[in-house]
Amino acid sequence: MDAQFLAGKNIIIAGAGISGLSFTLAIRQLWPAGLEPPHIVIYERDSDAVPPGREGYSLSLAGFDETGGLYAARDLGILDEVLNHATQGLGNQFVFKVMKFKPAAGLPTAGIRIARKNLRKVLTNAVGPGQIKWNTACVDAKKLPNGKMLVTLSGDHIPADKSTTECDLLIIKPDDTPQYAGVMQKGGLAVFPNGIPQPVDKNWGMLLSAGKGMACFLSPYDETSVAWGISYRAPTIEEPLKLSGLEDAQQVINDCKELGKEFPEPFQSILDATDPKDVSRLAARDKQPFSHDLSLGPVIFIGDSNHAVSPFSGYGASLALKYGWDLSMQLCKAKSLAEAVKAYDAISVPRANKVLKESHQRIDMGHATGLNYLVNRSLFGQGSLCAYFVVYIQ
Repeated sequence: MDAQFLAGKNIIIAGAGISGLSFTLAIRQLWPAGLEPPHIVIYERDSDAVPPGREGYSLSLAGFDETGGLYAARDLGILDEVLNHATQGLGNQFVFKVMKFKPAAGLPTAGIRIARKNLRKVLTNAVGPGQIKWNTACVDAKKLPNGKMLVTLSGDHIPADKSTTECDLLIIKPDDTPQYAGVMQKGGLAVFPNGIPQPVDKNWGMLLSAGKGMACFLSPYDETSVAWGISYRAPTIEEPLKLSGLEDAQQVINDCKELGKEFPEPFQSILDATDPKDVSRLAARDKQPFSHDLSLGPVIFIGDSNHAVSPFSGYGASLALKYGWDLSMQLCKAKSLAEAVKAYDAISVPRANKVLKESHQRIDMGHATGLNYLVNRSLFGQGSLCAYFVVYIQ
């Protein structure tokens, strides 16, 4: 492979997200022997601590084909560590009511769930502390006459006379807002010191109301806690999303109890066991993927910066891991940045469009009312279009 156009060059990644960390690991795996590798630095505006309200955030990683996150984890050399943190998916077949998925070649399971903080920890540990600069943000970037990018940094450890740095390639998240997908979600983390109640201890999935346009997602988070989220249609985003304090958080729990009063146990017990400090309120958002324009400079957008998906996609983390690998592979194979980016776009854009379309189908199915609800129920019975079980409440 001919990758000399990046040999010894400086690459800056704005944000220690899943895709950027995956990219960093993939470059190590794929870089041609005998060539000086590029120098990669990741600047992350936050600390390495889990932000408040994100403790109960869990993710799905697919492993039933080569586009899945487990497939990427295997290629990145972190599969065993990822599987060690799985809350669901090991020791049983990945079975859905209307479809069964088998693991892709070389994988032990077709899918798992994992706490986001644990996946991020696996990735940051693999990358190592030397390449990640915590509490340091990329606040601006502009193209220089020499074709490089001048990046402005801000953080506790950036001297005033060294607030800018040049790089040959910038992988960055733009300051834009994804589009509202029409659904609000309120959720939290319930703790059960004596063990998770049945059937959530062995299953994860979604409860659907009887045509009322409301759903509740339930999933084990670890051996003693359950992540949950009630979602419903709303014409506009219900502001404010940020909770003002514990009183506000407790009110969210109370509102969800009322919203989900038709759901059977252990729903109410799960909400009763929820700590207000672990409650969140969010709006489902996503955005259309786009192809790159290198006339703006050597800047590449990966992960949410290019193809943000809502929690209803069930595939966001898999996309992020896979795209870090795919971008690295194209950069290592190509003879120029333009050639690499064109090949990367040809892979990433169609894949993201497919996931986006499917996530909208899941939103429609999970929050159907009237005739649409009856059609979905008749077509799928106790099954689902989604990558998890669905139980209809009469």
